[in-house]
Amino acid sequence: MSLARVFFCAMLALWSLTVTTHAQTQAQPEWLNSLRAGGYVIVIRHGATYMDQADTDPLNLSNVAKQRQLNDAGRAKAKEMGEAFRRLQIPVGPVVTSMFFRAIETGRLAFGDAVPTVDVAEGGLVVTPVENNRRTAAMRKLAGTAPPAGTNVVVVSHKPNILDAFGKDWFDIREGEASVFKPDGSGGYKFIVRVQADEWKKLAESTH
Repeated sequence: MSLARVFFCAMLALWSLTVTTHAQTQAQPEWLNSLRAGGYVIVIRHGATYMDQADTDPLNLSNVAKQRQLNDAGRAKAKEMGEAFRRLQIPVGPVVTSMFFRAIETGRLAFGDAVPTVDVAEGGLVVTPVENNRRTAAMRKLAGTAPPAGTNVVVVSHKPNILDAFGKDWFDIREGEASVFKPDGSGGYKFIVRVQADEWKKLAESTH
């Protein structure tokens, strides 16, 4: 084989690799590239928990021992999610969580921070319908509030809160699942995408 032919084959292989890499990059969903610029609200149901535990002292949220806790898989997945966000270069600003520890721990393990508030805490039967309605409105307000420039707000809450705020389509929301919303600048929001907890790592791996 002549030197010119060897050079041509080498250049062809390099071009093919470049095109393949570009295609893989281009295949990333548009919403993911948008998240990198900030301006979104990411509502996450807390991570996986022990199914044989219950909240047996719901009127005393400081009694963590009487709450349902993250299990080992839930803790590991929260850490994995946070690492994927960092690899994907998704900027995270405020991390608002429920006052239940499973939500606080999810926020801390994933993003290193948590600002607990009753506004996104599960109320159930121990608070009045008026209070549950107020919390629903508070969740929607969070989804419609623009984050600080260049960042995304993360909210870690519970299935009942998410279902009440965003509707029956969220009846099957899983532990660790994220829902991404774009504030519209008028107090409302646009739903963008739902992302299962396992998907963040896959997205991060596809970019490297």
